[in-house]
Amino acid sequence: MNPLRLIQDGSTELTQALNSIAKSIQDLSTAVAASGAGGGGLEGVSIDPGSSSGLESLDLNKWEHYLTVAKDKAVDFAPALLGATVIFLLGWIAARVVTSLLRKALGKSKLDPTLINFAASCLYFALMAFVFISAATKLGINTGSFVAVLGAATFAIGFALQGSLANFAAGVMLMIFRPVREGDLVEAGGVLGVVFEIGVFATEINTLDGKRAVVANSSITGGNIINYTSNGRLRVDMTFGIGYGDDMDKATELMRGILLADERVLADPAPTVACVGHGSSSVDFICRPHVKPEHYWGVWFDTHKKVKEAFDANGVSIPFPQRDIHVHADLAS
Repeated sequence: MNPLRLIQDGSTELTQALNSIAKSIQDLSTAVAASGAGGGGLEGVSIDPGSSSGLESLDLNKWEHYLTVAKDKAVDFAPALLGATVIFLLGWIAARVVTSLLRKALGKSKLDPTLINFAASCLYFALMAFVFISAATKLGINTGSFVAVLGAATFAIGFALQGSLANFAAGVMLMIFRPVREGDLVEAGGVLGVVFEIGVFATEINTLDGKRAVVANSSITGGNIINYTSNGRLRVDMTFGIGYGDDMDKATELMRGILLADERVLADPAPTVACVGHGSSSVDFICRPHVKPEHYWGVWFDTHKKVKEAFDANGVSIPFPQRDIHVHADLAS
């Protein structure tokens, strides 16, 4: 059933009822006046001009005036009431439709469901506030003071929650731009670990030693973020030293052969093995293979072990700090 039709019918019935009441009172007043003039009419009713009781105390003319004014006001107010009702109903329907469209649009993206629900709720309440103010204005209510109070309350709440709002804004940025994702190995907010969950106000990170760190989102976006897994590969930097008397080419081939034989080492880019310096007691080589993030520590540990075994098996020495002590005998003694 059409709600606008119901409102219009109700306004018409109200107007008719008020007209009927006013006519009845007018007829009663006429009858009382005729009775007072002709001595007949309402028997048993005595009108004493000096008394506060009786028909004069009812002041029917005043009541008739009040009802007439009420009828006129109702007739004048009916269009405004109808318009305000239409504005509210259409605004409510539009708010629900727009909110539903927003949920569907954001649902197709990779945004967090929590952020989608929060954004949709904020939009719905903002639209309903606008609809309420518009309907109140249509009724002739002064909404200027209401808007001023609402603005002051919003400012006070925002000032009191500025830290939380900063974390919320940072959380929205993390969910939209996705510099880090759940499961990534990152260094952010002074914490190194694997991202467990990205929340609206804080991000949970599992550190490498098994601890759970809760980091404020503003700390993450306010500093540098190092994501070790976003590129899909990591370079393992290792350094090995050989003695000055050992064969450098032989040592190079041994290390390169170990890397090429490991299936976890990526062929592109190719691993690097090169001499990088002459230390105080060793010739230093770098050994830099590229691996997938999940193979980083396995390649690191296995390569160190295999290089030591290969050097020992092929007569390549690994220098270590040592001290020679020379004792001079005192000839005089």
